[in-house]
Amino acid sequence: MNTEILGIVFTFVLTVALAIPLGKYIAKVYAGEKTLLDPVLSPLEKLFFSISGINIKQEMTWKQHLVALLTINFLWFFWAMFILMNQGWLPWNPDGNPSMSPDLAFNTAISFLVNCNLQHYSGETGMSYLGQIACLMFLQFVTAGTGMAACAVVFNAMKEHTTDKLGNFYQYFVKSCTRILLPLSIVLAIFLVFEGTPMNIEGKASLVTMQGDTVQVSRGPAAAMIAIKQLGTNGGGYFGVNSAHPLENPNYFTNILESGSIILIPIAMVFALGYYLKRQKLAYMIFGVMTIGFLLFLIPSVIVEMNGNHAIERMGIAQSLGSMEGKEIRFGSAASAFWGIITTVTSNGSVNAMHDSMTPLTGMFAMLGMMINALYGGVGVGFLNFYVFVIIAVFISGLMVGRTPEFMGKKIEAREMKIASIVALLHPLLILSGTALASFVFVGNPAIGWLNNPQFHGFSEMLYEYTSSAANNGSGFEGLGDNTPFWNITTGVVLILSRYLPIIGPIAIAGILANKKYIPESAGTLKTDTSTFGLMVFAVIFIIAALAFFPALTLGPLAEYFTWK
Repeated sequence: MNTEILGIVFTFVLTVALAIPLGKYIAKVYAGEKTLLDPVLSPLEKLFFSISGINIKQEMTWKQHLVALLTINFLWFFWAMFILMNQGWLPWNPDGNPSMSPDLAFNTAISFLVNCNLQHYSGETGMSYLGQIACLMFLQFVTAGTGMAACAVVFNAMKEHTTDKLGNFYQYFVKSCTRILLPLSIVLAIFLVFEGTPMNIEGKASLVTMQGDTVQVSRGPAAAMIAIKQLGTNGGGYFGVNSAHPLENPNYFTNILESGSIILIPIAMVFALGYYLKRQKLAYMIFGVMTIGFLLFLIPSVIVEMNGNHAIERMGIAQSLGSMEGKEIRFGSAASAFWGIITTVTSNGSVNAMHDSMTPLTGMFAMLGMMINALYGGVGVGFLNFYVFVIIAVFISGLMVGRTPEFMGKKIEAREMKIASIVALLHPLLILSGTALASFVFVGNPAIGWLNNPQFHGFSEMLYEYTSSAANNGSGFEGLGDNTPFWNITTGVVLILSRYLPIIGPIAIAGILANKKYIPESAGTLKTDTSTFGLMVFAVIFIIAALAFFPALTLGPLAEYFTWK
């Protein structure tokens, strides 16, 4: 087998192998069972709850969960805005980086608050060390913990027969941070430090290159931020070029660690569902559907990137290494394509190559991963998005066989279906409306200079930006000049709506269902843990994606591909 292919197969298989025991551990954490970390972390958590006055024994309804979630997110927004707009004079700024403008601070604060990490600035020149640690890294922990806590609420609703009490949000949130994200981040950060990633508070270093030029190389607390950015499916780069930077991702070994970390917790959350509900067949069905969709994007992307750019080949230039524009030689075309897909089927958004340089079909598959936003997805919220598709699939299956739709012993009725439909349609609405608005503004005033590529690829750049924003992803086709008030404000609005409504919807559905009378399974009950139902969910996902996004993809990457061919 080609060594490049072997590398990505090894990375994926190793990650799944680690995700299974991690999923079992996560299920124990949310169920309140004993774990190995209890002696160390239980006193710390008790101290935190004691100081904050939070009573974790007080169970919440689904509405109280949402109030708690939205309230703390609202407070974090003002904290982020204060630091970003004042970092120029605040301490821990050895390189003298300036404060952000109001529109850029708004976009950055919202972006990191919603676990998207869309960056309209360059990391090493746009942020102080205080901003990186006290603002961005802080948000990368707590927003990932927020998504996982929301997922735990839905797990609990699915487990209970009939109840309106679904645990305590703050307990799920704190445990997600202390028991899962923090230990894994410490381990990954240590590996990165030993491989050469900086972890200090020193300013730029003056280095002499092999050409004899003197360059200023940024340093700082990079390893800690890189660890949580990958594990929390955050993706925001410490350096401007993200994990294509040799200090952020030094070698192929760190590339394996970081790329595996992107999908580790999203996959583990699926297995955690099976252990938590004691329905492992259901978890295997969900994992199977997600993985089939993932492979349908990954395999052709690896093939086309390894085959090279046909337009360059027509110029008589050989491409034995594949399409290497915008890629790092230490990773190669296959590992770059692998990263490009795993970072977009999750809501991670970090890059080890420039997505703007990918071949048209790879760019399309990356966009489709974000458009579906449920093939692994972000930590916690990936399952919430998949849960919406499950509800829709159950309802359609019930109509097809003439039975009342039921899921986990609860009837799916009009109220739940309306919520699921709104959530499913909101995603394409935000993406396509934003892209249409940007296209209209650009066509009316092409001199504004957003696009380096005003043809089909330019449309793809704008489509990708709103897709990334709506999927809480954060990656981009960086041929787009996006640090302008228009892009900062419009993507900021999309970020807010696309983060909280898709969390509110599934929690509301789960809470409503949990409060209904439990109906024991019978011979006529639709089995939702079978491969047949898995195919139904798969069909629903791809039919919705195809109907919503095929016209836009035709105008962008597909048109570019056929022109390129």
